[in-house]
Amino acid sequence: MNLLKKLFQQKVVVDESVDTILPDFSDLPLDDSFVQNFIQRGGKFLYCTHQEDVNQNLLDIINENHWEKVVCINDDLKKVLTIIETESTSEINNDYPFFTNCEHLISQDGSILFSSEQLREKKIADLPEHFIVIAKTSQLVRNKSESLMGLKKTYHKGFPTNISSIKSYIPERVDEDFLNFGNNNAKSLYLLLLEDL
Repeated sequence: MNLLKKLFQQKVVVDESVDTILPDFSDLPLDDSFVQNFIQRGGKFLYCTHQEDVNQNLLDIINENHWEKVVCINDDLKKVLTIIETESTSEINNDYPFFTNCEHLISQDGSILFSSEQLREKKIADLPEHFIVIAKTSQLVRNKSESLMGLKKTYHKGFPTNISSIKSYIPERVDEDFLNFGNNNAKSLYLLLLEDL
């Protein structure tokens, strides 16, 4: 109940890139702040305490959306798809969701950071409209600066390329910011967040 009190007593800030009024969640713990910002931007969030929860939720998402296959380019994640008996393909196809992990979850704005480790050479805009992302609570960071410092720690040599993020989870929404013209990274996104702390 304290979480609800905190939410309703928060300051309100205007995020001009989304063109809506968002509550200020900066006083909340990282995980609460991320989840609130993520949901405000249209993301779909499922919290998982065990890998079995991840597997079941993943299967439910695939069945609910009547997807026959999943686009996956990560060998470890293909093993998860094998466990839940779901076909995968490495070929990009907009009829199927893109199943991946990520680098970080950024609490400040509810965005998800990716790199060439997840995307290879592909631009986010060239990938399917639907994403299913698996992340761990240890991947939560406060802001983009902390995320980039985390990348430097993780990749001592061979810093990843193609670093980009998704911060809007409603593809139908048109971004009025002329700086983003032609570079719409909005995706319909399910996040399976696994507790690992």
